[in-house]
This record gives sequence, structure tokens and C-alpha cells, in this order.
Amino acid sequence: QVQLVESGGGLVQAGGSLRLSCAASGRTFSRNVMGWFRQAPGKEREFVSAISWRGGTTYYADAVKVRFTMSRDNAKNTVTLQMNSLQPEDTAVYYCAVDFTFGSIRTNTDAYDYWGQGTQVTVSS
Repeated sequence: QVQLVESGGGLVQAGGSLRLSCAASGRTFSRNVMGWFRQAPGKEREFVSAISWRGGTTYYADAVKVRFTMSRDNAKNTVTLQMNSLQPEDTAVYYCAVDFTFGSIRTNTDAYDYWGQGTQVTVSS
């Protein structure tokens, strides 16, 4: 059974940093694109970042580019999202997801097959 478990969320002041992790289990994910999405109250879930199966290519939403860095460790079946210079508008539930269709990075939510339960990130002003 595929499982994605996020951790690392919390409350931080504006300008601070958090590091999110996603542990995957149930099968190997080393040949799949992994993504991070977020959903703020009253808003639709939106793309944040994604990483290719080898980790050589990353793609970020314009809102987080430069501030966020995504990485993966295929040996450990984990992906991380380092978030720096956090702002109140980054407040949301952050979700890890996997795209089981082998290919290039996709940013639409319906391209991703499995999702974690999410971790709350709250940034105070």
C-alpha cells in the first residue's frame, strides 16, 4: 500500500525557515516525479514544486522560486522542501504527491496519483 507521510510543518515568524519532509513507502519511487502542493483556507490546491526522478531537474511556482528548494534521496525514498524567507502568504497545508506516469514534470494536481495527509505551515507577520 502506497503511503506518503509529511512532517516538519509548524508555526514560524515571517522571514523564518522550515524544512518539510515526505517519507514514501509501499513501493519504490525512484523513477517517479515527486511534487509539493499547498492549499490555503478557501483556496484551491496549488502547485509549489516538483523534482524529476533522478533529482536533476526541479521546477518551482513563481511565488516560491528562489526561496524554496526541493531535493530527494531515492535510497531513502524521501523528498524534502527547504523553505526560507517565509511570508504570511505561504500559510497553508502542504502536501507531498507522486506522479506514477513516467515522464517529465507536470504541475497540475490531477497528474498526481497519491497524496500525503498534509502538514500545516503557519507564518505569522
